[in-house]
Amino acid sequence: MNRQAFTTLEYQHLLALIKRNAQTEPGQRRIETLSPLDNVSQLQRELSALAECVLLRSRGVKWWFNGLTDPAETIARLRVEGASLDPVAILQTARLCEQAMSARAAVLAERENAPVLWRLVEDLPRDLNTLVARVTNKILPNGELDDRASPELASIRNEINVLRSRITRSLESLMRRSAEAIQDELVTIRNDRFVIPVKADHRGRVQGVAHGYSSSGATAFVEPLETIDANNELQGLHESETREIARILFGLSEELRAQLPAIERASEAVAELDFINARAVFHQNFDCVIPEIHAGVETNTSGRLELVEARHPLLEENLRASGGSVVPVSFALDDEKNAMVISGANAGGKTVVLKTTGLLALMALSGISVPAKSALFPFYASVLADIGDHQSLAANLSTFTSHAANIARMIDLCEAPALVLLDEVGTGTDPEEGSALGVAVVDHFRRACGAHVIATTHYSGLKMYAGNEEGVINASVEFDEKTLQPTYRLIVGVAGASSGLEIARRFGVPGEIVANAMKSVKDSSLQASEYLRRIKREAEEAEALRLALEEERTAVAEKFASLDKEAAKQERERQATFDQTIQRTLAELEKRARELVARIQDRTERVRVEREAQRQVAEMKRAAQREVRVVREGAVVQPEPPPASTFEDAPQYVTAAPREIVIGDKVKLRSFGSVGIVDQIKDGIAEVRVKSLRFKERLDQLELVEQQAIPKTQQGKLEKLRKSAHAEIHLASAEQSAQSELNVIGQTTDEAVDAVDKFLDEASLASLAQVRIVHGHGTGALRRAIAGLLDGHPHVARFLPAPPDQGGAGATVVELRQ
Repeated sequence: MNRQAFTTLEYQHLLALIKRNAQTEPGQRRIETLSPLDNVSQLQRELSALAECVLLRSRGVKWWFNGLTDPAETIARLRVEGASLDPVAILQTARLCEQAMSARAAVLAERENAPVLWRLVEDLPRDLNTLVARVTNKILPNGELDDRASPELASIRNEINVLRSRITRSLESLMRRSAEAIQDELVTIRNDRFVIPVKADHRGRVQGVAHGYSSSGATAFVEPLETIDANNELQGLHESETREIARILFGLSEELRAQLPAIERASEAVAELDFINARAVFHQNFDCVIPEIHAGVETNTSGRLELVEARHPLLEENLRASGGSVVPVSFALDDEKNAMVISGANAGGKTVVLKTTGLLALMALSGISVPAKSALFPFYASVLADIGDHQSLAANLSTFTSHAANIARMIDLCEAPALVLLDEVGTGTDPEEGSALGVAVVDHFRRACGAHVIATTHYSGLKMYAGNEEGVINASVEFDEKTLQPTYRLIVGVAGASSGLEIARRFGVPGEIVANAMKSVKDSSLQASEYLRRIKREAEEAEALRLALEEERTAVAEKFASLDKEAAKQERERQATFDQTIQRTLAELEKRARELVARIQDRTERVRVEREAQRQVAEMKRAAQREVRVVREGAVVQPEPPPASTFEDAPQYVTAAPREIVIGDKVKLRSFGSVGIVDQIKDGIAEVRVKSLRFKERLDQLELVEQQAIPKTQQGKLEKLRKSAHAEIHLASAEQSAQSELNVIGQTTDEAVDAVDKFLDEASLASLAQVRIVHGHGTGALRRAIAGLLDGHPHVARFLPAPPDQGGAGATVVELRQ
């Protein structure tokens, strides 16, 4: 894309604003060189990466690149074989790798939400973490080598410290012996050698080498003869230390050189992530949106441009400092309506609309989010602008000629799809000729170039052209006639009066001059201005009515929403009441079942009854849930058919005449309502047998009953009910015969475990000593599931695989407890 409009639209100032958010020099350079992209696929990737970064920041995922210098020079030196780096450069490279890997870890945790960002850091090898650890273990944060960088360095530095202490003690002893010749009892260093301050007039008292005098000449810094050898030895140790440090740094440089491709990738990833993050920070600071780019438009057309509550970022930045705010702009252009002529008062914001549209278009095409509520841009090939006065005495250009020259250049550069911005088109010459030229220029760009055209004007000819031409929209900036102040609101669909005389009065032009000017204005111009004002008032009244209707619609919607919430609340309360009732019923049933089980003496019968009670409770819960689900879905609940046991030919009992209860009588247990036979009576306690169960109950809790025969007509009815029932419940008693083998091949693990559990109950009730379960070989899933059930089962004494002649590993033999 050509850069014709970059300066006019202050694109570089925008980049400077975004650059503040970059943390690294490479990231800042990426922003400085940013420009609109020519490839729509690359643009979509940039916008996707930006959207992912904004999402991650909103989720608290951020990366920081603090204290990093530009790695370009270090990487260039690593490309030179045998070159060694200084400690600071090595440490900076390690920090670069460390922060790159830290950013990779942050993106890794969110890679499903950030696929584009993940591709940027995915190839960074984990070996960089090892490299960072080796460097930081040898180089301290201040750039000095740690004593533990190598055993040799540790030994040399230890020797240096010991020798330094010995020299210091020797000099201190000498100063005490020659106290009258010593200026200050302070050991100091001159020329990297330990010396003592000796008074100049006592120089002969201390034999040694003088390494200089104080500025006053009163003190000589003398290295005594007795410490010269020690100082020489110390210098040798320092040289050994320097050689060892050089060896260590060369080794670390070679390790970095071995990882040079990975370091280069880390550098590129850090620069790119910093670049993306700077744009994401700008996005959050200015409440931006990711623009939608509409590509693939037909030849010689520009598609659709739509801005909703768009704001100029540079203007907003300036107004923030003074506590002001930007008035947003909203409008739309497409292939049917591809031009808009904006009129209205001077200083009303017409040029701001042009600059906002142009700058936001350049931002969107550069992969930068835009300050707006929503934004749709075509993939413009050209963004052209003629804004401001380009007159120049040096170039011999007047206001009109500068505009004309610029427009001529824009016509040559225009390439569809294009955005053309014209400020005060045709100005600077005879109004009639300028108006005609303005109409012709706008018409050429929209027809010959297929461009989106936005032009500002004060010419009535252009306003009439916009009103009469089907593909052109009239718009105006609002002007408050009461305060004589612009509101900066863009009103689409209505042309605006220039209000030049009122503006002149507001800016201090004497009233008599304005009054004389009013007399000179043609009646037709006054009528046209009045007509525009009347249209504006009617548009404002229509807008006020629309807002009132919108408020009323919102109020009605809120009322219906509150009714829905109340209905939902009542339904929740009803459901809660229903659930509580169900829970109470189930709790009572479970309580009675536990009381019944507690009275059963036989252990085997107790286990069977416990399981039967649990099964009935679970069935009641499932039935309740089915009814709730059917009611919620609005279906009619069909009553369950009564269980078949209801229609059995069970004998009917009535209360018998009162008498003393004896063994063999049929009695009714008042606590449970069951009827049984008295088998034993002892100390006022009767043992009652109810089918296969036995209960102990006090005699006063028993009621003597006798059997009542059922009439034949009633028996016929029961038979019909039995045949029409949808389900039967068969209760197996302990006396019924049981099978000693169960085959579960072909069943699921859940079905097989349930079948084996019931099979063991029946076998135990039948007093079988051993049973066989056939489950087959297969994948072993059935065998493992059945073994898990058998392990710890109350009926099982032990179990093991069947002998080869009985199925081998495809069956399991179970010995039951007796």
